[in-house]
Amino acid sequence: MRYSRYLLATLKETPADAEIASHQLMLRAGMIRKVAAGIYNYLPFGLRAIRKVEQIVREEMERAGALELLMPMVVPSELWQESGRWEQYGRELLRLQDRKETGFCLGPTHEEVVTDVVRNTVRSYRQLPLNLYQIQTKFRDEIRPRFGLMRGREFIMKDAYSFDLDEAGADVAYEKMFQAYRRIFERCGLKFRAVEADTGNIGGSSSHEFMVLAESGEDAIVSCDRCAYAANVEKAELLPGSIKPAEPAEELRQVATPGRRTVEEVTGFLGIAPQQLVKTLILQTDTGEIAAVLLRGDRELNEIKLCRLLGCAEVTLADEEVVRRKTGAPSGFAGPVGLNLRLLADYEVAGMADFVTGANVEDSHYLGVNLQRDVLVETFADLRVAGAGDPCPRCDGRLESWRGIEVGHVFKLGTKYSEALGATVLDDQGRERILFMGCYGIGIGRTVASAIEQNHDENGIVFPLPIAPFQVLITVVNPKEEDVMRAAEVLYGELQALGVEVLLDDRDERPGSKFKDADLLGIPLRLTVGSRGLKEQAVELQKRSNGDRSLLPLAEAASQLAGIVRQALS
Repeated sequence: MRYSRYLLATLKETPADAEIASHQLMLRAGMIRKVAAGIYNYLPFGLRAIRKVEQIVREEMERAGALELLMPMVVPSELWQESGRWEQYGRELLRLQDRKETGFCLGPTHEEVVTDVVRNTVRSYRQLPLNLYQIQTKFRDEIRPRFGLMRGREFIMKDAYSFDLDEAGADVAYEKMFQAYRRIFERCGLKFRAVEADTGNIGGSSSHEFMVLAESGEDAIVSCDRCAYAANVEKAELLPGSIKPAEPAEELRQVATPGRRTVEEVTGFLGIAPQQLVKTLILQTDTGEIAAVLLRGDRELNEIKLCRLLGCAEVTLADEEVVRRKTGAPSGFAGPVGLNLRLLADYEVAGMADFVTGANVEDSHYLGVNLQRDVLVETFADLRVAGAGDPCPRCDGRLESWRGIEVGHVFKLGTKYSEALGATVLDDQGRERILFMGCYGIGIGRTVASAIEQNHDENGIVFPLPIAPFQVLITVVNPKEEDVMRAAEVLYGELQALGVEVLLDDRDERPGSKFKDADLLGIPLRLTVGSRGLKEQAVELQKRSNGDRSLLPLAEAASQLAGIVRQALS
């Protein structure tokens, strides 16, 4: 492809509304252009990277035995009503009506549609196992679309759905997809972790997220420094410690803490560490239950774990009126001593002694609080957000913390959708059996954006070669010189003949401007053709990843580059 004939408009300035590196660089490199909030055009340079990821995905899906189909983006409401998600999914589901006032939605995911396909076409256990996938546009009406392709409303997604006769078969399908995902992201040249995750509104028994490691990641994850355990902090397990609380060394006593409400204020005033304080959170569930949860002062509550324990869908901090009514004091002074509420505590609290809590009196706290003697906890459980330094639940190692960008998610769905929509087959005994399902998604555009988040510098993108829009950029210094342009054209033709994807920068622009664009675009290998090098029958090769430069003999440059590309893709 010739740059002079290509739709590739780079920007010198960073757009004001672009907050993270991938959004900024994809706009500046002419990969995308905004149409509306969270909706983008994929321009030719960006679409080439998208197609690279799609091709890797297709190859690995076929390797895993999945079959490609294509389902509609516009989905009738009756299917979503059958599954019960028409009202449950929330405002992210964009609902609409046709001219006959029939209800539809723009599909954010396709469990209902694919289950309808299978219930109408699969009759016998002999047709199983079955895995169907598509690469298609989705729409989720995000409240705050931001970060370019990271959190858009319209996006390209690969979604696959497995169907098996029993749970054992579903486990085999899940493992096949898990391993296929590992291969996909390895082939894309990404550093990632597969982490245990919560199933969210998709439902099911278990799931894993595939997280690209990047400082800008919205998700916090932890992984063990010794074994393969990794999990989203919402899911990460923390087991009960074996340490018994020390014998009380202090008497319970009440002290004045005027105006000190927060952990930082109280511990600073008393001259103690946050680890010596236990905070008491008064919480209310969506079912109306009010409970108190005890956490060490430097810890955060994991609401998902608490909801799982309480059997509720949502939990929030109680409002000021409820706190005053239940504790007798304003927020910031609640404590467990004498509190007439259901009392839950994180495992970590079980090993504490002589700690500080609120006294249920305004401007007052207790010192020397101890379990059993002063406080009776109903249940100890894993209720905190995991963090760096916590013990691994699988071995003797310690957890490390990372920031991650979710690019893939695999779920064991069980029979949630197949039972609701009546997707059954006859087994070898002629009995009707409900199918076991799994679902598996990859954000295609998000994968490209994540690769840029992970691979960029102050000058621009640094594409991993497998998903780079072009593998080689030929930068022609002064294309008006006939011998220079002739040499560049020969190289261009030779590389194309060897199957290398080449962008020939034949523009009549200053060399400095071309080099800046080259750094911005992030094409992995750059050949510079100029009169100085041609005097020695050589061209300069520069690798975008590390800036290494070397001279290649002009006659051998194409074959050597083709070898570098083949080796990188093998």
